[in-house]
Amino acid sequence: MDTRLTAEQDEIRRTLREVLRKRCGPAEVRSAADTPAGHDPGLWSALADRLGLPGLALPERYGGVGCSVTELALACEETGRALAPSPLLATSVLTAPLVLALGTEAQRAELLPRIAAGSRTAALAVSGPALATALALTGANDGYSAGGGRAGGVQARRAEGGWRLYGEAGQVLDGHSAQVLLVAAHTGGFARSRALLFLVADDAPGLLRARQTALDATRPQGRVQLRDVPAELLGSEEADVLPALARTGDAVATVLAAEAVGAADSILERTVEYAGQRRQFGRPIGSFQAVKHRLADVYVAVQAARSAAYYAAWAAGRGGPAGGLALAQALEALRHAAAEGIQLHGGIGFTWEHDAHLYFKRAAGDELLFGPVHRLRDRAAAVTGLFTGGEVAV
Repeated sequence: MDTRLTAEQDEIRRTLREVLRKRCGPAEVRSAADTPAGHDPGLWSALADRLGLPGLALPERYGGVGCSVTELALACEETGRALAPSPLLATSVLTAPLVLALGTEAQRAELLPRIAAGSRTAALAVSGPALATALALTGANDGYSAGGGRAGGVQARRAEGGWRLYGEAGQVLDGHSAQVLLVAAHTGGFARSRALLFLVADDAPGLLRARQTALDATRPQGRVQLRDVPAELLGSEEADVLPALARTGDAVATVLAAEAVGAADSILERTVEYAGQRRQFGRPIGSFQAVKHRLADVYVAVQAARSAAYYAAWAAGRGGPAGGLALAQALEALRHAAAEGIQLHGGIGFTWEHDAHLYFKRAAGDELLFGPVHRLRDRAAAVTGLFTGGEVAV
């Protein structure tokens, strides 16, 4: 494994960091998070026009840049550093790969170029708090069902001229503002029940959406209600949806790991800077050995998480499922860095006006959405057969 960045990768990171430094400072982040959409459309357009960020990992024949998950992860390390609220995760990481993998050629040609251009945002709607299950991040998804009937969730039924969806999905990333929804729905009755994916336009009759209050305001979420909504089946009825969701899940975990590393590195930098400025007993608090040790521990955790995230990004292009374990390492490092940042900032770190708490909420919010650290690690151990080899250490 060569850990050196290519010239193209380094240019992506440098340019993105420059744009975010100018247009996504702390004040801009809070302002964007407080808007009804939860992000700044102007910044999103700038990222699309200057960097082609929404289509970074999409093929060139669909208007994308043609890069891999590796480049997307490196870009998201920078968006995580700024805690940039944007539709990138929902649109380009969760939804676009599923359209590319399962959609018909007509569906891909219709939707992917608009996603790549940044002119259309998308969201993956999974019923209930089941996103981590559907993506096979915290366990195998072979038993996953999108619900329906008395179990709740979303039910699909055939209707004249297509399909109709009925049900509800909560905690949908950017579900309140996305211009197209990719909805997981239960179909086939109970004898032949299975989950399929359906495309729903934002102006479809019977579609009701509302933004929800979320722990992490920089990750806007919406509740999606479908009342006999017309929908278009993604691909065909024979589409193998669950394996596609699992493959997408590993890429999602890889990108999230890199994003968490960027956030952890940012709060560490802020804390180190503050420790050099804040004076107590006539000297900077950063000169005290106890503070040095705590900051050193955070630094080691962040660097270990970065190594794991980079390995997962490298392995993603080679079929190696390392994203879940990297995500566990990165979320743990981010929670540690944010907690120490709040503590070492003293009383100011607990205030609403300071930014330190935003990093802690990002770590906690991602754990709620994509699985707690211990379950991510348990799943990674199960995938690699770590405890099923029949040998016991003595």
